[in-house]
Amino acid sequence: MTPPSRLRSLLFAPANRPELAPKLARSGADGVVLDLEDAVPAGEKDAARAVVGESAATIAGEPDRPFVFVRVNAVPTAWFGADVAAAAAAGVEGIVVPKVEATEQIAAVAGALADAGCPDLTVVAGIESALGVDRAATLLAGDGVAAAYFGAEDYIADLGGMRTESSNEVLYARSRVVLAARLAGVATLDQIVTAYQDDARFRADAAVGRALGYRGKLCIHPRQVRLANQVFGVSPEEAERARRIVDTYEEAARRGAGVVSVDGQLVDEPMVRLARALLAEAG
Repeated sequence: MTPPSRLRSLLFAPANRPELAPKLARSGADGVVLDLEDAVPAGEKDAARAVVGESAATIAGEPDRPFVFVRVNAVPTAWFGADVAAAAAAGVEGIVVPKVEATEQIAAVAGALADAGCPDLTVVAGIESALGVDRAATLLAGDGVAAAYFGAEDYIADLGGMRTESSNEVLYARSRVVLAARLAGVATLDQIVTAYQDDARFRADAAVGRALGYRGKLCIHPRQVRLANQVFGVSPEEAERARRIVDTYEEAARRGAGVVSVDGQLVDEPMVRLARALLAEAG
């Protein structure tokens, strides 16, 4: 299966918990990630790697299953090469590479995938450090990355700052990453919300991410998946309004008018482009 260019929801779970695989398969997420990095302690990396294939096979056997990724450990770590080999052997659709900070690391990912016999696996790059954010445009500009996510928690830890509910402290970095990804033509995934039981907070944070231009959301709990799919999907109401905007504008254009009013709001060509994009997403 080829992962889509847009993932509304990407759900993470520890790779050393194969019993979670059936729940991941039925979570409703567009993609799921078997995490060998942050979710697995150093002493359990080898054991987690050994059961990645089991979990991937369980998910693959379910109808309407999500796309499956493995998050490997960062390129400079001792675990990276074996993680990539395990992901390739598991037959997953792609790998998630955390803490990307240099083009040489992206080249190393391509080399490791080639060595594993899976050069075409989708690569999702994590931009989650001060250096990674500073270099985001360069890191995402090449051909080796298909999607990117912004990791706010690691970024703030690297800066020595503090996370707040407003997320104002990461607004600059969050915006810079999504801009770099847009210029590079890669899909984008927004930061996590650690308060996994707070639906209102997740929905509000996701709405900000969508407004900034992100195309999907990282999820750390199955209950967040439905919310991410809603916020980053196109509701019937949004689709209907987009259709009215396009139809009204095109009718006015035939009369020689370049600006029209829809629902009391002036509409011009940029807004029509946005409406057409929403209709395309809605199918």
